[in-house]
Amino acid sequence: MEYENKLVLAPMVRVGTLPFRLLAAQYGADITYGEEIIDHKLVKCERRVNECVGCIDFVERGTENVVFRTCNQERNRVVFQIGTSDAARALTAAQIVCKDVAAVDINMGCPKSFSISGGMGAALLTKPELIHDILTTLRRNLEIPVTCKIRLLRSPQDTVELARRIEKTGVSALAVHGRRVADRPRDPAKWDEIADVVAALSIPVIANGDVFKYDDFQCIKDATEIVASRNPDLNGRRDILRMWWVCQYTKVERCQFEGKAGIKRACGIIKTLQPRDCKYGLLLSV
Repeated sequence: MEYENKLVLAPMVRVGTLPFRLLAAQYGADITYGEEIIDHKLVKCERRVNECVGCIDFVERGTENVVFRTCNQERNRVVFQIGTSDAARALTAAQIVCKDVAAVDINMGCPKSFSISGGMGAALLTKPELIHDILTTLRRNLEIPVTCKIRLLRSPQDTVELARRIEKTGVSALAVHGRRVADRPRDPAKWDEIADVVAALSIPVIANGDVFKYDDFQCIKDATEIVASRNPDLNGRRDILRMWWVCQYTKVERCQFEGKAGIKRACGIIKTLQPRDCKYGLLLSV
C-alpha cells in the first residue's frame, strides 16, 4: 500500500460498507477505509467465500450476521479499521482479515461514549504505552501496513509528542483528525495543528477534517503544508448528502437526502446494493 499523494475515503460507521467503498473508488478515492469493527465482534467471525455475490464475508458464528464484506476488486486499497483496547485481541482480529485487505488501521480518535467506556478510540490517546504495545504487536506479526488515526490532544505540543511516539512504532502512516475529543462537528477543524504534525514526522500524514468537496483537497494540502507524501482525506462528515447513482435496474436514479432522517434512509438503501447492481458510482456533495 502506497500512501503518497492519495485521496482517502474516511472510515464512517454504518456507511463505509462494500457498495459505498466501491462507488467512492470509482469517483476517485485511492484508498477506502471500511467502517470501524470492534475486535470483540471480529474474533467471533469466520471467513466465508460468498460465490452468490462474488464477495468474501466475515460472518459472526451463532447469529450468521455479516460483520464485514469485501471483494477482490478492492483488495489493494481497502483498509480495515479496528476498535480495540488490547494488543493480543487486536492481533487476533487482524489476522482473521489480513489476507483480504490492503492495510489495518487502529481507531484512536472516536470520541463516542461506547468507545471510550470500553477503553477504545479516543481513550487510547491518554495511554501511550498501550498505543505502543498495540501498534508494535501488529507490526511484528502482520505482513501488511499498519496505521492508526488520532485526534488532536489538549495542546499542539502534546499532539506532536504522541505522533512522534507513534512514528517510532514503525507504522506506515498516521491519520490526524483536526479536532479535539471535546469538539463538535460544527467546530472548525484546526488544520494548522495538523501542519505541526506534518512538520514533525517523516512518515505520510493523512489530514482529516472539513473536507467536503474536491477543491478542499488542495486547500487542506496548502494549509497543512502536505507535500507528495502527505494525504488529504475524504472527510467523514455527512450533514447533507446528495446522491446520484446509475444502476443496472431500469433507469438512472437521482435522489436527495437531507438531515439525519434522510441520511439514515440513504444508508439503508446503500446497504441493499451489491457491487453487481452498480454500474458507475456515487457522487457526494454538500
